Amino acid sequence: MYSVNNRSFKNKGKLLDKTVIMDIDGFLMASRKKVFQIEGSSIREIKVVNKKLANPLVAKKVFKKYRRLISLLTDLLVDDDDSGESCREALNQIEKFRLEIKNKYRVYLQKKELEKMSKQLVTLQKEAKRKMIEIENSYLEYMNSNKKGK
Repeated sequence: MYSVNNRSFKNKGKLLDKTVIMDIDGFLMASRKKVFQIEGSSIREIKVVNKKLANPLVAKKVFKKYRRLISLLTDLLVDDDDSGESCREALNQIEKFRLEIKNKYRVYLQKKELEKMSKQLVTLQKEAKRKMIEIENSYLEYMNSNKKGK
């Protein structure tokens, strides 16, 4: 493992123990396809420690996931199932995405980016909850009307 560090010239480009590098906090850029060659060694994983350098990389990755999530949520919310399963799935996907952002990427994203995503997700979450309540109410009305008829 190599460490590229402009601050200390004695460690620049030297091979380091993998555990030392993995303990450092940073954004891990792993690629299955792309392999870098440094002094005859194949490098697949690069850890970016500087938050300013990591921000564009993380933002691109997160917004790609975010656009995929929004597409999935709109499909789920437009789906007309009477069981409410699509609404529950939409709520689960929103919560999963929020936890992933909170645990993995929040440090590297700007507050403005987080707020933008949060506002739209809150709106979709409210819509899913409203739809679930409508489905539950219609189910209760159906059950009550069946009891009265007998």
